[in-house]
Amino acid sequence: MKWTSILAIYLLFWVLSAFLVMPFHVRTAQEAGGELVPGQAESAPHDFKPLRITLWTTLVATVLFGLYYANYVNEWLTPAMLDFSSQS
Repeated sequence: MKWTSILAIYLLFWVLSAFLVMPFHVRTAQEAGGELVPGQAESAPHDFKPLRITLWTTLVATVLFGLYYANYVNEWLTPAMLDFSSQS
């Protein structure tokens, strides 16, 4: 596999992981007991920590990509194994 393909697939895993990680540890101002800033949506996070989200996203993406790459090298699960259309 080319390094550009590895990078592209890792970035896809990273973006997917960002959407998986973001909902965790998020509390609204009401849940945290804080005050709303004028014009702030009630569902907005009270104390947004982008560095923590970035670190967790990188960790999750690295683990998922590691599993993907290990499967690619060892061929644990191949497209032929997932072909349910042929009746044997």
